[in-house]
Amino acid sequence: MSKRVLLHVGCPKTGTSYLQDVLFRNQSLLREHDILYAADRFDAHFLAALDLMTLPWGGLETEAVGEWDRLADQVRGWHGTAIISHEIFARATPAQVARALASLGDAEVHLVLSVRDLVRQIPAEWQENVKHRSHITYARFLQTIRDPARDSKIGSWFWAVQEVPDILDRWGTSLPADRVHLVTVPPPGSDRGELWRRFSRTFGLDDLPLDLTAERENPSLGVPETSLLRTINQRVTSILAPPDYRPLVRELLAHQTLSRGVASARLGLAPEDHAWAQEMSRSWVEVLAERGYDVAGSLDDLIGTDLGTFADPDTATADELLPPALDAISALLVEAARLRAVEERLHEELREAHEERDRARLTTSYRIRRKVVASLEDSAAGRGTLDAYRRVRRRGAG
Repeated sequence: MSKRVLLHVGCPKTGTSYLQDVLFRNQSLLREHDILYAADRFDAHFLAALDLMTLPWGGLETEAVGEWDRLADQVRGWHGTAIISHEIFARATPAQVARALASLGDAEVHLVLSVRDLVRQIPAEWQENVKHRSHITYARFLQTIRDPARDSKIGSWFWAVQEVPDILDRWGTSLPADRVHLVTVPPPGSDRGELWRRFSRTFGLDDLPLDLTAERENPSLGVPETSLLRTINQRVTSILAPPDYRPLVRELLAHQTLSRGVASARLGLAPEDHAWAQEMSRSWVEVLAERGYDVAGSLDDLIGTDLGTFADPDTATADELLPPALDAISALLVEAARLRAVEERLHEELREAHEERDRARLTTSYRIRRKVVASLEDSAAGRGTLDAYRRVRRRGAG
């Protein structure tokens, strides 16, 4: 039985991909220090979350069947501390939360929620929608956030995984306040290692010689890059299947190419939306301060930065889109050349295999065997002899 379970349930866009990458790559070292992060593949906890909440996810839900129970079994069987982490757990309903907590047995459960200010979360969520094939405009997205009734799917998802007090109401009601931990994302301009130090303190990873090399991240895009990606989605979502979209558009273009536009304007909020987001965040901070949760960082981090210059991605000009468009074309040409080389190599290997087969057919023994087989196939008795011979060969091979 695990003595303690650290259950990290969100929020999206709070450094979760990096945290999970570090945990996944350091599993052996963590076990040496009695810490279990049970994952035989990087997305194991994601599949467990899909299973717990029976969420459809582009066909992946079929792979997820039974994954929550399997993860819970591993956690219950561990003797030390166990860590579970995925950001979409934030969406769980009260009934799903009750099932999750009950399946962890008698362990001392600690809830961990990593949080970031709405001023950054709102544009980040729109960008994530765009990275997942959406071509909704930024203006339309903001309307659905401020008035979820306009679009129940987008609005309900956003608030389910971003409304901090509500997430804590669903996940933390049955837990003492000192077993609920908030990790706030530092404000822009902070030391790059500060968020990890906050995670490390909360998860009890201080002083462990972990490999912190970033292998999996979810990098952000600038305004023109996101605008270009949304335009691409308008053109290709009806003709490019999801299995092709992810490697070509999300990974190759968004993550590996367009995210390098570091000099581009960053996504932000228009003055009216900025003021509304900060007002809501201040109301959350008041609620959270009264509850007495353990906080790594400061609740003031949730207020968000001052209003900056707003660049509207819906009105990006052709001149602004040209540089990222040229980068995208270059990346696709390089990928096409790579795939062409792979295709040519496979054709060459196939040609060599055919030549070897043809050379084998020219041998005397091969011609004799083919003549014997052909003569046997001309009669029922011969065909019976062949069948018997093949059965004997199969038994011998087995």
